[in-house]
Amino acid sequence: MFTDYDVVIIGSGCAGLAAAIYTSRAGYETVIMEKETMGGEMMSRQLIENYPGFAGGIMGPDLGSAMLEQAADAGAEVEMAEVTGIQDKGDYKIVKTGDGSYTCKGIIIASGSHPRLLNVPGETQLAHKGVFYCATCDGAQCAGKPVVVAGAGDSGITEALLLANLGCKVTVVELMSRPKASRVLLNRAEENPDITVMCGEKIEGITGEDWVTGVDILNVATGERKRLDAEGIYIRIGLVPNTQFLKDSLTLCPNGQVPVNEHMTTEISGVLAAGDIRQFSPAQIGAAVGDGIHAAMALGRYLNTL
Repeated sequence: MFTDYDVVIIGSGCAGLAAAIYTSRAGYETVIMEKETMGGEMMSRQLIENYPGFAGGIMGPDLGSAMLEQAADAGAEVEMAEVTGIQDKGDYKIVKTGDGSYTCKGIIIASGSHPRLLNVPGETQLAHKGVFYCATCDGAQCAGKPVVVAGAGDSGITEALLLANLGCKVTVVELMSRPKASRVLLNRAEENPDITVMCGEKIEGITGEDWVTGVDILNVATGERKRLDAEGIYIRIGLVPNTQFLKDSLTLCPNGQVPVNEHMTTEISGVLAAGDIRQFSPAQIGAAVGDGIHAAMALGRYLNTL
């Protein structure tokens, strides 16, 4: 039957773009639907050093832009639209957006994730007033100032290194008893006199009126409380999958991820999931690209049966 597109890909991050390159090159009329920033999380990453093929690393926006260009060159279309739900009609699917609905033969959900909130007093009130979630995007607003980074995983330490390069005195606060970042990043942080890492500390609140002035922390072992002087806080404590729009369409895991089989297929034939949102994803760019390719090839086999 006639449909608006053969394939709708929800999300323009690395998984969605990789899938779009493959479905478009295979001759399937493909559209990528994105509600925010084309390129997804890659566009807010600074230097990506563990993506194969770039020994010296590559800037996130450069990688994202290159993937976007490659998908467009392959023939993929782009629509700026927020998907609000999907519906299975057997041989065709309906993708609902705030601007209308689209029909297609198959869907790849690659809607990515967003930063997890601290959910402490002051976070909401001071959002964009010293409370930020991306140093690449908003680091310049705190250049030369004392700041806190919440989280000592790879993303948190990467944020700290970037902020230190902007002249900030950085205190990294980690709830766990030790940092979770890779050793190469930790070595750089430990060698930088402008970065201090504090573990076993829980952030309890963010203070300030018109702008952040401090961060309240609790030592989980001793119960000691104190306030760190800070004129900014960058929160990098994990990611939450962008799957709220699927709650009435698919069964989700308790953490919000989408269960898939070994071919990235969900419980609905012709609907696949790739990248950060699929169950057991390691939340790595290289893995997400592989997911997108795998999903595109599996969807191609499905479409050949229609």
